[in-house]
Amino acid sequence: MKGLVSHIQRMSIHDGPGIRTTIFLKGCNMKCQWCHNPETFNPKPELEWISDKCINCHECVPACKDDSLIIDNGQLVFNKSNCTNCLDCIKHCYPEALKKVGEEYSVDELMEVILQDQSFFRQSNGGVTISGGEPFLQVEFVDAIIRRCNASEIHTTIQTNLSIKWDSYKSTIVLSDLIMVDLKLFNNEQHKNWTGIGNKGVLKNLEMLDKTGIDYIVRTPIVPCLNDQLNSLLPIVTFLKTLNNFKSYQLLPFHPLAESKYKNLGIDNPLIGMKALNTIKLKQLQIQIDKALLQ
Repeated sequence: MKGLVSHIQRMSIHDGPGIRTTIFLKGCNMKCQWCHNPETFNPKPELEWISDKCINCHECVPACKDDSLIIDNGQLVFNKSNCTNCLDCIKHCYPEALKKVGEEYSVDELMEVILQDQSFFRQSNGGVTISGGEPFLQVEFVDAIIRRCNASEIHTTIQTNLSIKWDSYKSTIVLSDLIMVDLKLFNNEQHKNWTGIGNKGVLKNLEMLDKTGIDYIVRTPIVPCLNDQLNSLLPIVTFLKTLNNFKSYQLLPFHPLAESKYKNLGIDNPLIGMKALNTIKLKQLQIQIDKALLQ
């Protein structure tokens, strides 16, 4: 069994308790306009052109059979819409400006990476986080990794948008120690406009998750001018107060650091130019939310 991984982040401290190794799986069923990981959208390996590394030697152009790499006024241009991701151009790129995004790992290969940090997990009460994209699109692979981590007494966390049909992963999700659920927006139409799909399934699956008794955290990305006001978040608070087992509700700040990823992948960035959320405002919102949850 193999899974497709976009990247592996070791020594992470933001994806669950302690020091963690975070596995970002490729493929997502949402297309959130604020996404910080657009390299996970595509469920298959794809080409990335890091323009800042390009020296305009043009050695890659003859290798491109679909005219996705062309020369315009002496400069290399990457036309994503033409690219078939054959990846033949990569071996002709000496400065490594052209790179493959997405590597297949067997369960054994991925566990070899994970076990390198086992001592850090023990010292910090950390572990492994499986993220994405949406990890449950590769549910069999996730199941195998979670079981192997459990056998090695490694704490596991799954980050999910919880939008996929519950029956497809209900036997896997209960194997993990912690679930981090992203509840993007509460209004169904607004959710559909900004992520590509509605949220009725997400809310239903949250209720199913709550009944399992597993520890879980709910998170909402806060985007300026979209949901950075308390009134936008209170419907979520009201819903969460009907649940019994969620451990906390966390607000995640939008930041523009992914702009270069969109550029390198040739993907349109709907929020290009938007500035990061003010950290003071985020802290104030979190305090107000915490108070509302206690009322």
